[in-house]
Amino acid sequence: MIPDFLSVYLLIGLMFGLLLTGIRLVIGPGLADRFVALDMMTVLAIGITALTTLVTGRREFLDIGLGLAVTGFVATVALAVFLERKETDE
Repeated sequence: MIPDFLSVYLLIGLMFGLLLTGIRLVIGPGLADRFVALDMMTVLAIGITALTTLVTGRREFLDIGLGLAVTGFVATVALAVFLERKETDE
């Protein structure tokens, strides 16, 4: 278990990162930039679930983090295939 004040500071930092990444997702000039921002949001969400696991002591949140990681990986691979096919068509 980690101290309460430390978990609050870590959560604030992760939420600030989510806010900045959300701004990049909306403003991002290209499709790849937006997808990198979405991938970063997935990583930050996994960090939040890991922090929740540490604070509450419940291991079920690790399953949620694992599901997010697998979903993010599959989405990244799908976008890479999509972008490669788009480049070969042009």
